[in-house]
Amino acid sequence: MCLLREVAEWDEGRIVCTATSHRDLGNPLRSQGRLSAVHALEYGAQAMAVHGGLKARALGGEIRPAYLAALRDVKLGVQRLDTLEDPLLIEATCLLAECSNLIYAFMVSSGATAVAAGRAIIVTNPEACRT
Repeated sequence: MCLLREVAEWDEGRIVCTATSHRDLGNPLRSQGRLSAVHALEYGAQAMAVHGGLKARALGGEIRPAYLAALRDVKLGVQRLDTLEDPLLIEATCLLAECSNLIYAFMVSSGATAVAAGRAIIVTNPEACRT
């Protein structure tokens, strides 16, 4: 399931993506015809995953599986995503990148509306870091 529409920009430490799938009646995260704001966290996680993949590809390396281990300081600014008319703008900034641990700050907005923000801890296979 890919919820993102496009990567607007990215570099070594940051990615910006857009999405319009929050308005799609066929969005697989909808429940009873509604899309809760908590699903903005999935949009953020997908942006982080794409960022990791783009970085790995740029370095000629393999894309390693990763797991969302924790979310911290999450703030939701709305109750529902499906009522937002503007596209979602998803920004993720890598704050820490060690061999098997990543920390990202993320923010999701729609027009002038702050939708969600927080930090995510991502863990990859630590065995891949051993030499």
